[in-house]
Amino acid sequence: MNKSIVVKLAAAVAVVALAGCTDLKPLQAEVDGLKQQVSKLQTDVDAAKSSADAASRAASAAQSSANQAGQAASGAQSTANQALAAAQAAQSSVDATNEKIDRMFKKSVSK
Repeated sequence: MNKSIVVKLAAAVAVVALAGCTDLKPLQAEVDGLKQQVSKLQTDVDAAKSSADAASRAASAAQSSANQAGQAASGAQSTANQALAAAQAAQSSVDATNEKIDRMFKKSVSK
């Protein structure tokens, strides 16, 4: 962006010089104005870059947090699956015990 302004400025200076302009004060004022604009634009570009860098860092931190949350959720799901398997095994054991008691009760009643 700065190069474009400098090139335009150089072209304007060349045109004025070729036209035989002897009063350079207005041209110098215009050059000074353009320099101020370039300086302000550079400041704006630097500020925008700084903001973009900060946003990038924030997005990276958010992604890291999301990854950690995903890992925690995966761990919780694994624990829940283990608890379900243990509960099903316990229920099977209770069912088997109840079946044995029922068989024993039926045998004792039938005697």
